[in-house]
Amino acid sequence: MINEEIRDREVRLISADGEQLGVMPTRQAMEMAEQAGLDLVKIAANAQPPVCKLMDYDKHRYEQSKRERDLRKNQRVVTLKEVQLSATIEENDVQTKFRNAVKFLQDGDKVKVSIRFRGRQIAHADIGMKIMQDFASRIEEYGTIERRPMLEGRHMIMILGPKVEKKSFAEKTQARKEKHAANQAEAAEAPKEPKPQPKKKVKRESENMI
Repeated sequence: MINEEIRDREVRLISADGEQLGVMPTRQAMEMAEQAGLDLVKIAANAQPPVCKLMDYDKHRYEQSKRERDLRKNQRVVTLKEVQLSATIEENDVQTKFRNAVKFLQDGDKVKVSIRFRGRQIAHADIGMKIMQDFASRIEEYGTIERRPMLEGRHMIMILGPKVEKKSFAEKTQARKEKHAANQAEAAEAPKEPKPQPKKKVKRESENMI
């Protein structure tokens, strides 16, 4: 709710800079918003009294919408691509399959590497294992093994995933700073409950009985 939509008798007001302005009549808070050329926006309706903040609501909605669009844009559906090898594969074919797998991984997709054993080849599954291990060692710069080669019937299957880049120390430090700043901003917006006053001790005077 914003401006005239807010029907509460009083509100706890937060300035546009996050400063606690205290509890006041809603009409007074609206007048302050009007003087500052801002909107009075209710941000915590269930609080007692409700918490409102001074802000440019149209700008706030635009920035929020932009963040959501950017988030959706950065989200990508990961698909499982397949690269098929064979127990008798030649080196030039391995290199072709390798380039295809690298492209899939760099696009952010996972790769299913499979070998189908034909006829009596199944008796020499160790050959297929060596081919899988060699392929995995070639591609370790671009991907990681999410599922080691396993024999399923007449197929040997291995799953590779894109390699996640490790953040540098500077990037981790900056991320921590941003998280700390966000926590401070959130704490500044939250209403502060008054500290309970210590109870006064009542001294009892004992009466002497004569």
